[in-house]
Amino acid sequence: MRYLLAVLLLAAATMRPLAAQTAAPTPTTDTLSSLDFLLGSWAAKTDATAGTAGANASGTYAFRRDLDGHVLSRTSSADSCKGPQSFDCTHHDQLTIFADPHGLGASHNTSIFALYLDSEGHVIYYTVSTPDPHTAVFLSQGPSSAPKFRLTYHLEGIGPKAVMSGKFQMAAPGSDDFHSYLEWSGTKM
Repeated sequence: MRYLLAVLLLAAATMRPLAAQTAAPTPTTDTLSSLDFLLGSWAAKTDATAGTAGANASGTYAFRRDLDGHVLSRTSSADSCKGPQSFDCTHHDQLTIFADPHGLGASHNTSIFALYLDSEGHVIYYTVSTPDPHTAVFLSQGPSSAPKFRLTYHLEGIGPKAVMSGKFQMAAPGSDDFHSYLEWSGTKM
């Protein structure tokens, strides 16, 4: 019994210094910071002649940090909308942008992804790149038999007169020839 007690005390004595040592926190980088130019509320007005949707719409959208800063969320609302019968003026959607903490996106040459969902039942998985400090390009991922989608945001200028423009483009399956479906622009609110 004394032997067992001695072994336990020795184990406790050697474990105590180990328990007191804590691993230094690993510095984390904010992968999403390259998209901070998107943050805020923006007015938006479509250019019906610039895309095949043929819609005239105005409204607002906002990008904000969510889930303790680990994701960016985009929400939108339409103030007015007029378009052909095939265009859904009551459309609602959400876009959630997140960093890949496990490096699974290495095969896509990115560590930022996005998930798009809308009231029409569409689901689009995007990889996200930032070719320059004021541009974000969302490129859909899917089978080669599916159409491709590209969503681009670009900020021109700085301060209250800065203009954010956007394009939602589509390409036929197997093609990289993108055509604009909807284009918009507006200033920060």
